[in-house]
Amino acid sequence: MKAPRQSRLIGTVRHLTAQTLMACMLFAPYGRAFDSTVTSKPAPPPESPSDTAITIYNGNFALVRQTVPLELQPGTNDVRFTGTTMHLEPDTVILRDPSGSHKLQIIEQSYRNDPVTEQRLLAFFEGKMLDFETRLPDGSVKIITAKVIRSGYVPNYAAMYGQQYYQQQMNYAQNTTPIVEYDGRLHFSLPGTPIFPSLGEDTILKPALDWKLRTDKPGNFNAELSYISGGMSWTADYNLVAQGKGDTVDFIGWVTFDNQSGRTFQNAQIKLMAGDVNKLQNGRDEMRVYAAKAMVADAASNAPVATEKAFNEFHLYTLNNAVTLRDHETKQVEFVRATGVKSERLYVYDGADMGQYYGWSDDNAMTSPDYGTQTNKKVWVMQEFKNTELNGLGIALPKGRLRFYQRDDDGRLEFTGENQIQHTPKDETVRVYTGNSFDLVGERKRVDFKVDRNLRTIDETFEIHLRNHKKDDAEFRVIEHLYRWSNWQISATNYKFNKTDSRTAEFRITVPPDGERVLRYTAHYTW
Repeated sequence: MKAPRQSRLIGTVRHLTAQTLMACMLFAPYGRAFDSTVTSKPAPPPESPSDTAITIYNGNFALVRQTVPLELQPGTNDVRFTGTTMHLEPDTVILRDPSGSHKLQIIEQSYRNDPVTEQRLLAFFEGKMLDFETRLPDGSVKIITAKVIRSGYVPNYAAMYGQQYYQQQMNYAQNTTPIVEYDGRLHFSLPGTPIFPSLGEDTILKPALDWKLRTDKPGNFNAELSYISGGMSWTADYNLVAQGKGDTVDFIGWVTFDNQSGRTFQNAQIKLMAGDVNKLQNGRDEMRVYAAKAMVADAASNAPVATEKAFNEFHLYTLNNAVTLRDHETKQVEFVRATGVKSERLYVYDGADMGQYYGWSDDNAMTSPDYGTQTNKKVWVMQEFKNTELNGLGIALPKGRLRFYQRDDDGRLEFTGENQIQHTPKDETVRVYTGNSFDLVGERKRVDFKVDRNLRTIDETFEIHLRNHKKDDAEFRVIEHLYRWSNWQISATNYKFNKTDSRTAEFRITVPPDGERVLRYTAHYTW
């Protein structure tokens, strides 16, 4: 049985397969053969932070592009580059000279992802004896030899699955501190500073790419390195603030970046890929990665905060200001702000508690007298706004969490509900459920039911009582599902209705303060 992919990342040297090597070679045509091998100086991380660009997907991965200074000699060059993330996917590496002056050929590539730390080395010595140096109260030093039972080490690949999973693993590690055994007893702490034996010259302190490179033109130049890395994601969050009891809100949108890649990016140029992108997770599960496009501006300066353009079948959303993303950091960047956005509050009463009838057959649903009689009294509160330029928006809104706030009479902000929205193109309407109304009540009762099997007809009558305990008028949107059969008509009603789809009718009824209205209708089914 093959080891899981993340396990193979630790303490191993990852080589590209022959197929991947061939693909890498296609990006750089073959140069002439060399007989000698030259060890080049290790390639340091790029010195210019503006050379780093990242396209982030909210499926917990990113495309990283950065500069690699190379100093190549005639022959085969051994190069080590240590400026990568801890979750680089080795078979996605592309190395090229963006100026086109040099043709690079990657003969061999190895990815090392076992940087030395105290916790990592303790994991190597689990079940083995190790010396610890401890300082006594009199200032003298004592060596204690103990057996490492448990190291408490958290593998770095845990961060590939997002900040929440990584934090769970960190909490687990903190709650499972190292255990060592000495003097015939178990101790839940280290007796001193561990003293490790030499691990040889092949030990690395940071994740590294080791290359054997050929070029058709030796010399110094800056190559471009591109690769896909796990451990990075982004989400969108929105805050809508209502001023008093008016129907307008201030709209503020944030992009939240989560960097668990194992590397800090200084002043990086950030892009977000917009669209539904398929990616295979660990070579097993197909996952849809969601993003969105937008064109927004800072209300204060009227300077664009971000720009959007079509790219292939998707859209690229680019932040115009460089962003520093530190490792294990969650950061928010405001990307949209609008004032005077008109938002309407809706009160929806859907009185049939259809969840009680899960698993019923169509025959039972059609003729059973009990079907559809269970009711609820809750009236849903919905917030709705149009994503149009006329309404102050007119941008593509990425999938994310939408929070509503309202200022009280004393001017203080109060939270009034939240929900998720899906990707919403411009000129579409957003409607979200934010809670149940305290002062509005609905009550649904069936008052008549008749089945004529010879004529194949059903007549069913409902009374719906709507009560308003507010100080202002309230418009109820009563939703009724014609669930008995597809052929139906409302043969009698005391209020007008709209047929919203083939099985749904909506009544709009205004109830005065401390008042009550009763909707009565009869549905006639034929089959």
